[in-house]
Amino acid sequence: VTLVESGGGLVQPGGSLTLSCVASGFTFSRYAMSWHRQAPGKERELVATMSNTGGFELYADSVKGRFTISRDDAENTVTLQMNALQPEHTAVYLCRVPLSAVVYWGQGTQVTVSS
Repeated sequence: VTLVESGGGLVQPGGSLTLSCVASGFTFSRYAMSWHRQAPGKERELVATMSNTGGFELYADSVKGRFTISRDDAENTVTLQMNALQPEHTAVYLCRVPLSAVVYWGQGTQVTVSS
């Protein structure tokens, strides 16, 4: 199982970024996917999750209305569109999938929001 994130970078406050996570090694369409983040000195937290069918989404209160999660089962990709970014969104963003009793994480992509 491999999860590879991309799309992070440095962006000014109010800007946007689109993160992508390409998955391999499992049947992508069968599993819910989620994005998490970890800021320096803070615990890792859930940002957004999407069910395997795409019919259910859940967002952290702090990102509701700003971030949108989506998935493309044909491309084995889950995407996080982030708008109206603020400095408090600075963190490493990681892709996650639970497969039975094992949870897999990507290596993460750094998002820095600063002027």
